[in-house]
Amino acid sequence: MPKMKTHKGAKRRFKITATGKVMQQQGIRGNKRRRPKRAQRKYGKDQSMSLTNRSHLEKALPYGLK
Repeated sequence: MPKMKTHKGAKRRFKITATGKVMQQQGIRGNKRRRPKRAQRKYGKDQSMSLTNRSHLEKALPYGLK
């Protein structure tokens, strides 16, 4: 059976912590000067992702989620 390929876009967008949480960055990062200051502070931080999309991520990152 051949090796499964990792989706390169998902590899760049999602990080997996040691405990198994999936972290993603806040979207809509462009043009942040026009956003409120409170919203601008969120852009540098990662947020945990809900587990409802886990089945999609298991296909995109076959070696990352075990």
